[in-house]
Amino acid sequence: MNVDHEVSLLVEEIKRLGSPNAEGKTSVKFGVLFEDTRCANIFEALVGTLRAAKKRKIITFQGELLLQGVHDNVEVVLLAE
Repeated sequence: MNVDHEVSLLVEEIKRLGSPNAEGKTSVKFGVLFEDTRCANIFEALVGTLRAAKKRKIITFQGELLLQGVHDNVEVVLLAE
């Protein structure tokens, strides 16, 4: 799959799993994304897709890299719906 396609799939999964935050933007915790069976089947490298989406300013999250366990409570926020 190409990166743009994977990023668009990621946006759909964030919308599916997330909920509006205080600013009204859709957000989901990294742990929820990582543990979701459907996401596990779609994304071979979820962390790489997240980084690509952040680089394109489609999502944002604290830090540069998210790791399972350590960053499970980090919010992944969708910037553009």
